[in-house]
Formats: sequence, structure tokens, C-alpha cells
Amino acid sequence: MRILAIDLGDVRTGLAVSDPTGTLTGEAWVITDRNHDRLAETILQAARERGVGHLVLGHPKNMDGTLGPRAEKSQAFQEKLAGLTDLPVTLWDERRTTWEAEGILINAGKRGKKKKETVDAVAASLILEGFLRRCANDT
Repeated sequence: MRILAIDLGDVRTGLAVSDPTGTLTGEAWVITDRNHDRLAETILQAARERGVGHLVLGHPKNMDGTLGPRAEKSQAFQEKLAGLTDLPVTLWDERRTTWEAEGILINAGKRGKKKKETVDAVAASLILEGFLRRCANDT
């Protein structure tokens, strides 16, 4: 089963999808849309096209584990997605993923606009990798 990870942003949202076995991170890309209704529909269309069976949405908790405004936005978006699909939508603690993604891109020589355009896709890949690792450890 393919799994789609989502790194929700205000302008850009990163997406990453697993391979068909749900064990490796595959394709990653960015959607640019501020409208959450359109964004949800675009994500669900991408999920249908790729045969996704599970959605994983980044849940950006504060470093102390409390919930701030960003986490609350993710929870609201999870509810929106869940209301539009029968697919499970799991919130995934994504503390530090954007920071880690920026480090990966800087180490790869990406700077400025190139980094800004891809950081959300890399962050979605990191969310997906963490989720896949947990699933592998649970079996």
C-alpha cells in the first residue's frame, strides 16, 4: 500500500509518496496553494492517481510537546481531509523536519530560491521516512 505524507505550509505544501510496498520513500513534490479547500482536493486527486491507501499529515508540535498555532492548523486540515475521504489520515509529529530538510539542501549545495522551492518536498519525505520506520518496527 502506498502512503502519502504531507508537510502543510501556508503557501507551499510538500508531498511525498512511498513505493507500492509502503517501505521506501519515492516521489516528492510541492503544491503551491493558499486555499485549503482546493489544496485538499488536489492532494486527494494525487492520492487517487497514485493508488495511495493512507495519508500522513505532519503535526508540528512545539519542542516541549505542546500544541501551537501550526499544530492546530494541521489538526483542522486533518479534519478537512478526513471529511473528504475514507482513507485514514494520521497526524505525525514532525518536529525539526523543516530544519533538517534545510540542512540537507544546504549540504547538497542548494541555496536561495532553489532551496525554498524544494524544502517542503524534502520535509514531506522526512515525515514519510519517519512514519515508514515506525511501521517497519511495529511489524
